[in-house]
Amino acid sequence: MHTRFGVWVARLGFGLCCLFASVGAAHDVEREQLREGQRIFRFDTFGDEVFWGDALRLHEAIEGAAFGGVGDGLTPRQALAVGLKVDAAALPKRLRRELARGKVDLDDVGVTLALLRLDAVVGVKAFQQPGGAGLRSIGIQCALCHSTVDDSLAPGVGRRLDGWANRDLNVGAVISLAPNLQPFVDLLGVDEATVRRVLAAWGPGKFDALLSLDGKGFRPDDETAATLIPPAFGLAGVNLHTWTGAWGGIPYWNAFVAVLEMHGQGTFEDARLNDPARFPVAARAGLYSVRHEPDLVTPKLPALHAYQLSLEPPSPPRGSFDAAAASRGKALFSGTAECSGCHVPPLYTEPGWNLHTPEAIGIDSFQADRSPDGRYRTAPLRGLWSHAKGGFYHDGRFATLLDVVAHYDANFSLGLSAAEMNDLVEFLKSL
Repeated sequence: MHTRFGVWVARLGFGLCCLFASVGAAHDVEREQLREGQRIFRFDTFGDEVFWGDALRLHEAIEGAAFGGVGDGLTPRQALAVGLKVDAAALPKRLRRELARGKVDLDDVGVTLALLRLDAVVGVKAFQQPGGAGLRSIGIQCALCHSTVDDSLAPGVGRRLDGWANRDLNVGAVISLAPNLQPFVDLLGVDEATVRRVLAAWGPGKFDALLSLDGKGFRPDDETAATLIPPAFGLAGVNLHTWTGAWGGIPYWNAFVAVLEMHGQGTFEDARLNDPARFPVAARAGLYSVRHEPDLVTPKLPALHAYQLSLEPPSPPRGSFDAAAASRGKALFSGTAECSGCHVPPLYTEPGWNLHTPEAIGIDSFQADRSPDGRYRTAPLRGLWSHAKGGFYHDGRFATLLDVVAHYDANFSLGLSAAEMNDLVEFLKSL
């Protein structure tokens, strides 16, 4: 009896050891995937230096004639002014001290090149000439648009904040630095002056991912067709992720951006773009079916996806909202104001197909009409405070959260008082 019991206990112990070992191995695999996803998000160019460097020659404008390029070059002050960020963790201690004391010459192009050699410019990768004499090319990374820094060392210099929308980044201004814009001229079928006009209209925090599909640089009211850069955090459990979400989920958008927007060397397929009426540029250029060998994008999509899903929304800073008002606003959110009908807690978007017609939310259809489904996504609200710069909605048409609440109050005839609308704003700031 005792022998059989001892054998049973031994077998149970062995089984538990195997189980725990298996769980531990699974956790190790998961951690490694997240580390790899972070590396891809922060540092992988997917081979897009073939476009940004070899074709546009952007690196030549950055280094300037004094270092073998063209023009005056890009100083750190100018780089910060167009929204580029510097990762303080990539800087040597001495340089961090000098920056904190204001001892670094921000008007010296050589400092820009030194920061690039350190891989300290968030979202930008410089490729050095053999021997380190100047730049031979330059590429961009996911973090360029979807990371910023906390300004802990200096304005624009600090710890990385992955997943945050860089609403300071003037993508159009950065692209316009390039000595050769002919690739955009050829793709869009317009002259260079028109390309520059379109890029100049974007302004900080905006980018037009659909320009290379339909060629629409401006809305009917002559405002830019570009949309605000969205955050890449808080997407776990959320079905659709872009302003006009019917394009697809995170893996779709990662492939779309990596291949069509970043111009990485990978594979992308979407037969919907082979539509000369709706997407004339994409249909003409064959962007509905892009293949490169070797494929530098597709093998990286799983780890990149996993890392993005791990990015939690940031908590609002202490003292940044009125707690008592936010508590009242929370009751209104799920009650009289009816916000939770679409912004379902705790996702704060609908579980499932989270799209609405323009008429349902009381706005024009321009941006929705550029998408396959003609609808707008219900935006998740967690971490909303972190991307308030540039306004709200896809194009920043509402300058403040109070403007957003007032719009819905009017559109749905809610009859909210001024105090109730303020309480709702405080609740939104608390998420």
